[in-house]
Amino acid sequence: MATNDRQAREERARLRTYQARQEVHARKQRRRVRDNLIAGGVLVVVLALATVVQLAYFSSGPGAPEPVASEAPATDAPTETPVAGENQGDVPSADLAEGRTWTGTLTLNDLALGVELDGAAAPQAVSSEISLASSGFYDGLTCHRLTTDGIFVLQCGDPNGDGTGGPGYSYGPIENAPVDGVYPAGTIAMARSSDPYSQGSQFFIVYQDSTLPTDTGGYSVIGQVTSGLDQLVAGVVSGGTADGSTDGTPAVPVTITSFTLQ
Repeated sequence: MATNDRQAREERARLRTYQARQEVHARKQRRRVRDNLIAGGVLVVVLALATVVQLAYFSSGPGAPEPVASEAPATDAPTETPVAGENQGDVPSADLAEGRTWTGTLTLNDLALGVELDGAAAPQAVSSEISLASSGFYDGLTCHRLTTDGIFVLQCGDPNGDGTGGPGYSYGPIENAPVDGVYPAGTIAMARSSDPYSQGSQFFIVYQDSTLPTDTGGYSVIGQVTSGLDQLVAGVVSGGTADGSTDGTPAVPVTITSFTLQ
């Protein structure tokens, strides 16, 4: 009888030990499943963010895809939620342009481009450029986008350096856009998203005659390069894009050294 009791106790002890091991194993399995789910969720978020960045990278300026209507304009996004068809933020007065021609120098790296801005044809856009240039806003910013097929532009003036930034305000409407959509070499115009009131600090220089879409209103032409365009083509454009595509970051890094107007 004592032997049977001892055997029963030993069986129960072995059973408890087995059950404890099974519980430890089950907990490890649950922890492994939980960790895998967390890791998978993090991966999904990372991939989603990467996709958003890739889609937003060139979401403004000539030839860019149309943004989702519910999103803020990707070009020169203002500091507050934008309302389509309205100026946002502290937009400089259009009177700054004085209805006259402004001359100056836009220095990219060590290359000085002579420029003329037409304050009569595009008073609001030119006034904004005068305000930004005189405040030193552009000094040290980059030219983040070069297109080399279909349209031929170098886009500059984004404080974020990726096509998503601006001066803290946005304005419209589109001014002085070519009716035929033809932008001759040397043209300087303002970049924007699909909203005509999404203009800010980003501008583009047309280095070769280009035809841009007119169905969305075109782009505000503010002036032209009067000297140095050939050197810009030789020193920057000829290097193509960093990844060899027809629309990307210039292979030759471009920095706005200074922008002066008078």
